[in-house]
Amino acid sequence: MKIAVVGAGAIGGYLGAKLALAGEDVTFIARNRNLAAIAADGFRLILEDGSEAHATTAKAVQRMADAGPQDAVLLTVKAHQVADVLPELRDLFGPSTMVVTMINGLPWWYFHRLAGPYEGRRLDSVDPDGRIAAHIEPERIVGSIVYPATELVAPGLVRVIEGNRFSLGELDGSRSERVEALSQALMRAGFKAPIARDIRSELWVKLWGNLSFNPLSALTHATLEDICRFPPTRALVAAMMTEAQAVGEKLGVRFKVSLDQRIAGAEAVGAHKTSMLVDVEQGRALELEALVGSVVELGRITGTPTPTIDAIYATTKLLAHTLHAQRGKLVVATA
Repeated sequence: MKIAVVGAGAIGGYLGAKLALAGEDVTFIARNRNLAAIAADGFRLILEDGSEAHATTAKAVQRMADAGPQDAVLLTVKAHQVADVLPELRDLFGPSTMVVTMINGLPWWYFHRLAGPYEGRRLDSVDPDGRIAAHIEPERIVGSIVYPATELVAPGLVRVIEGNRFSLGELDGSRSERVEALSQALMRAGFKAPIARDIRSELWVKLWGNLSFNPLSALTHATLEDICRFPPTRALVAAMMTEAQAVGEKLGVRFKVSLDQRIAGAEAVGAHKTSMLVDVEQGRALELEALVGSVVELGRITGTPTPTIDAIYATTKLLAHTLHAQRGKLVVATA
């Protein structure tokens, strides 16, 4: 399978390297030092057990036109970066190219092919001007949930912290030939790639944690286990998740795990920094709209109060604004 990875960071690098090692034709779309490292020496992984894998056949280009049409495009940039790759992304499209959205938070396509009163509605928080939907036809999209924790430790080098599951799903819940083929390719590469009949409900279980743990970690500089083990923040997480569950259920979402199970799962990950905390420490833009602002918007759409989420969203948005205005970063330094 011919696969382009748009976003050669921690998750994209993990996926692309393993797929290349399994014999797939992988091209990374990369820039700067990452581009130079992959083009010169492929992509390297440090696996969970400390062993290393080296995908020497992985290619890298900066211009998407140089990669040409693909069978699958793995979109692994952050949610607020999707607009930045338009319209060049279309250079990767052939007649049957699928776009696999491996992005945290609620996606711009959430209401596409969703039966009910909101079908076809746009999420202004993640696609305010409709540009993303205009450039990527909904029939190309395959949804995905990213479960692994990884980190880019150097250009062309990713460390796998834990996990190897990437759930897949068509937006209408069908089990198509193309999603079967993609699942098989991922499994040949050593991943778990189940096909979900209800990709949105599974998406919400991941979002449930992201919308609470990410902004709280950004505000407090605490790890997952710290937030879970400190009673006041554990209660705050539970309050946010309770509000989010009410929103999701109004949209027909089925939560297959309990709130306590979801919190326990996050605690079990241990002293792990969320991606939003890492972005605060490195002075990068935050994925706030896709993870939190979108849930606030859905609360308004469904008439569901979200006072706790609103408060955390407002304070984290001010933090993001302050860091951007001052071109700064915020790190807790040891004394």
